[in-house]
Amino acid sequence: MVTYILNTLITAVSLLAADYLISGIVLNNFTAAVIAGIMIGLVNGLVRPIIFLLSLPFTILTLGAFMLVVNGFCFWLASVLTPGFQVEGFWAFILGPIVLSITSTLLIRLLTQVKGTQAKESDSVS
Repeated sequence: MVTYILNTLITAVSLLAADYLISGIVLNNFTAAVIAGIMIGLVNGLVRPIIFLLSLPFTILTLGAFMLVVNGFCFWLASVLTPGFQVEGFWAFILGPIVLSITSTLLIRLLTQVKGTQAKESDSVS
């Protein structure tokens, strides 16, 4: 449960970064970012696997480039389902999931390093 909450908060912060970096992404406040993080998790868990299977021929034909469209669609769908979160324009549709992925990965690595450093410090104190 703690991991799910932490992942949702990391997604929310990453969405705020995407809002700051990409002009076509609009988040009204942090609450909308948290709700959007939950919706992105639900869409990625429930809808994305179905879309992935249906689009598999296009993905193979484009050597994986069509996954940008699939990810963009899931990102847009989460924005439709979330009040206070909007994705407007083609570049926001494509770049939003990329920025979300990069910032989430960086935040997770940062938190993992901090946790690992704290664990090493507590082991050396004992």
